[in-house]
Amino acid sequence: MSGHFDAMIVGGGAAGLMCALTAGHRGKRVLVVEHANRVGKKILMSGGGRCNFTNTGATPAQYLSANPHFCKSALARYTPWHFIEMVERHRIAYHEKELGQLFCDESSKLIVKMLLDECAAAGVRVETACSIERLGHGDSDDARFRLHTTRGNFSAPSLVIASGGLSIPSMGASGFGYELARNFGHAVLPTRAGLVPLTLSGKHQERLADLAGVALPVTARCNNASFSNYLLVTHRGVSGPAILQISSFWQPGDDLRLDLLPGQDALGTLQQWQRDRPAAELETMLGEVMPKRFAQRLCEHWLPNRPMKQYNAPQLREIAERLRDWSLVASGTEGYRTAEVTLGGVDTDELSSSTMQSRRVPGLYFIGEVVDVTGWLGGYNFQWAWASGHAAGIAV
Repeated sequence: MSGHFDAMIVGGGAAGLMCALTAGHRGKRVLVVEHANRVGKKILMSGGGRCNFTNTGATPAQYLSANPHFCKSALARYTPWHFIEMVERHRIAYHEKELGQLFCDESSKLIVKMLLDECAAAGVRVETACSIERLGHGDSDDARFRLHTTRGNFSAPSLVIASGGLSIPSMGASGFGYELARNFGHAVLPTRAGLVPLTLSGKHQERLADLAGVALPVTARCNNASFSNYLLVTHRGVSGPAILQISSFWQPGDDLRLDLLPGQDALGTLQQWQRDRPAAELETMLGEVMPKRFAQRLCEHWLPNRPMKQYNAPQLREIAERLRDWSLVASGTEGYRTAEVTLGGVDTDELSSSTMQSRRVPGLYFIGEVVDVTGWLGGYNFQWAWASGHAAGIAV
């Protein structure tokens, strides 16, 4: 097989499919090349199979990048409401879970089907189980890029790299996009796992390991970022939305603090307990506002446990400070195996923020996770995929 197209897109994930359908609807001849046996694998697994496909509160403030301004143009021109309009047009039922997070009522399969139906209506050709063996780049404007693949040779004046990051290698993630960017002279900023569980070691891990499965609300703080949500103790460390969020701001050696009574005045609460329940032990009282096993462990290792009436004012202040500013010493992350996203990537300084086109190589575009733009947990990374895919799709 062979063929000539207006644009070739490497990667059939969220960004690649959005780019393809956008360009296809403009009358462009588009080819999507996907090395896995099906497109949209990460869409299918996301949100526990229900796909948290966007966040109604998405603004540039929820994205991490060496250049925080880069994402503004694309996000402004393709908003969550544009994507919601397509979802509603395809009669996909959805609901808001919390904090602006939108999920399918039924299945994430419906989002993939919608994208593929849109691609089909736009005449887009999608090749799955198609691996790239060689990429040629020439001076001929019409066939500037040539893909030699296991399914034939293809050419086009535009090439869009939507090959994702390094997260979840079991879904086929690889460093292909970064390698290609470097080959074309682009800088790639250091990558690391983001939105990922943290691991503990030594006494910290030993003290919490048998509490695996215990969850409690916390406010996690690190490097001037803070997130209030649940923490989940795991066999190897900690997870849950609050930890996944803060993990993108944490690196080994950084100071990570937890407020174990979020939204409460810790000292005021302790003083009230002392007045109302003077004979009750601290562990008992804490067990009424957090899981009993967690309260017990706190009092075994971190807090002195005795009847409330036996604490003097400085001791109460110290306990309140501990509860409000509990130090959690993480040793690392679970890595790309379970990470939802990859931080870092293709340096945005060499890309156009309005079209995603390379400033170095005419006709070359980078979109989605391969770029140094990473969203918070909660549908923000999908919104970046849709927005950056749309930006390139109207430009190719």
